[in-house]
Amino acid sequence: MTLHVETRGRGQPLVMLHGWGMHGGIWADTVAQLALDFEVHNVDLPGHGRSPVSEGGEAWLDAVAAALSRHFAGPVDVCGWSLGGIVAQHWAFRDPKKVRRLVLVASTPSFAAREDWPFGMPRETLEQFAQELEKNFSATLRRFLALQARGSEGERELLAALRERLASRSAPDLGALRSGLDILRHADLRAAASQISHPTLVIAGQRDKLTPPQASHYLAQVMPSARVVEVEGAAHAPFLSHPGFFIEQVKFFLHERI
Repeated sequence: MTLHVETRGRGQPLVMLHGWGMHGGIWADTVAQLALDFEVHNVDLPGHGRSPVSEGGEAWLDAVAAALSRHFAGPVDVCGWSLGGIVAQHWAFRDPKKVRRLVLVASTPSFAAREDWPFGMPRETLEQFAQELEKNFSATLRRFLALQARGSEGERELLAALRERLASRSAPDLGALRSGLDILRHADLRAAASQISHPTLVIAGQRDKLTPPQASHYLAQVMPSARVVEVEGAAHAPFLSHPGFFIEQVKFFLHERI
């Protein structure tokens, strides 16, 4: 597995991991601001953007974590959004010496709701996404974008920005979408979270409909060195809807002395 990575800026290395169905282009404005302080590495996950397609399956998370470990000498800071946050957690758990600090944005240890985990999407909804993906993946992506923006301040403008960013690079591969959706449906990292001791900033959107802020507060409670910041008025993409506040929080955290 190989990854397309774009690098900009100088300083402490910072790896950016995007969410499901997107690509590194979602971070364009964010990277421009963070590159003033850090050496930012903007990753396209397999089959997304400019990264080649790779085989999926149950070991997809392990394969992505291994590819990241091969690419980066480490230790690096990692900023993961949504699915990218799950990848970031798994990478830090699997290969802790490669990661220095974590920023988890609108993330969760379990995207799907479970009997003992009410802070996720209904499993029926995710199963419906999987079925619709096979029929019309473009329509499924558009629906997912709408859910990301729902409830946010400036919802219409945010949805337009998400659509524009998605269209800025090639459409994701259907197999890659299947693999990523399988992770969203099945991954449960709650047991691992308590063993991820890296300094961690968890950024939650107050109005997030996909990963409720309660999931972020859970991570901040169980991860030994984590804290949470809730962005008032934000939904699932606070770095787009509230960019100034987002950049301020990330820079402050990454510049703190350990």
